[in-house]
Amino acid sequence: MKKSTKLRGLMLLITGLLTTVLLSGCDGKYVVFDPQGPVAQTQYRLIILSAILCAIVVIPVLGITAFIIWRYRDKPGNKAPYKPHWDDSKVLEILWWGIPIVIIGILGYFTARDTYALAKPPVTDSKPIEIQVTSLDWKWLFQYPDQNIATVNYVHIPAGVQVHFELTSDAPMNSFWVPQLGGQEYTMPGMAMSLWLQADKPGEYYGTGANFTGKEFAHMRFNVVAEPQEDFNKWVDSVKKSGHELTEAGYKELSKPSKSEEQTFSAYPPNLFDSVVDKNGGHYMDMGNMDEGSKDDKPADDPKDGNSKDTHDMGGMNGMEDMDGMSHDMSDMNHE
Repeated sequence: MKKSTKLRGLMLLITGLLTTVLLSGCDGKYVVFDPQGPVAQTQYRLIILSAILCAIVVIPVLGITAFIIWRYRDKPGNKAPYKPHWDDSKVLEILWWGIPIVIIGILGYFTARDTYALAKPPVTDSKPIEIQVTSLDWKWLFQYPDQNIATVNYVHIPAGVQVHFELTSDAPMNSFWVPQLGGQEYTMPGMAMSLWLQADKPGEYYGTGANFTGKEFAHMRFNVVAEPQEDFNKWVDSVKKSGHELTEAGYKELSKPSKSEEQTFSAYPPNLFDSVVDKNGGHYMDMGNMDEGSKDDKPADDPKDGNSKDTHDMGGMNGMEDMDGMSHDMSDMNHE
């Protein structure tokens, strides 16, 4: 019996060593632990702090567990004190309640501080670039409203410049994520969410959808190419000269569930992003403070907008009338 136990332990040790050796040759790196922008740097520090605080609890607990198993094992001649009626220790209770409370307090403080600090991008001398992102089945559409160009499954950004992403979905809800630049943000039908990121230096960064959306979910990847401002401007000019426009019919075809290679468009229909948001509900989130509100270029009482104030008021009145009717019907049924 002892021989078989030792043999299994030896096999596990050999397997672990082989796994370590084989994986050490991989070129891949943990992108979450390789921050390349101010947002990712802040979140990285928070991850490290969380790991340290967790280790303060986990390591002593594991050590004490091993000690208790060894010290109080059932063995002839074990001189561990036998206390069948012991049920209370104020010192231990203060320790195992006090330490977690302190740790949660510290972690909560730094999490709240960093979250609020990242909610609104800092003011800089350089003008941020605006990019509108639409998640589709199973691809990503990027629109540049200032440059009037669009791409599919890849995006170019100037290095050292804030990028303000506005995100929505014309498919099931997804999650936009560039691990080396910052945390993820959801894309939802009928919602325009805001996210700001920045790449400190030129490079190519991995982006992906982090929410399951169907059988081709694994192909919802995109590349983020950060380059100097001059190179970015040249890339924009080359895209504009390509003459390959995205039409409304082309967008309808693009939005159908399918995989897609990288594509580039020299122009796209005006207000395409707004029309996608509006057709799914039309709700916007303000950049920075994340408060609910209308877009600046879309008046709240526009009669052409199906989400105008009058429409909401009429809907509310109709809803109350329906509720009153239901109440009368229920009352009649109770009398009967």
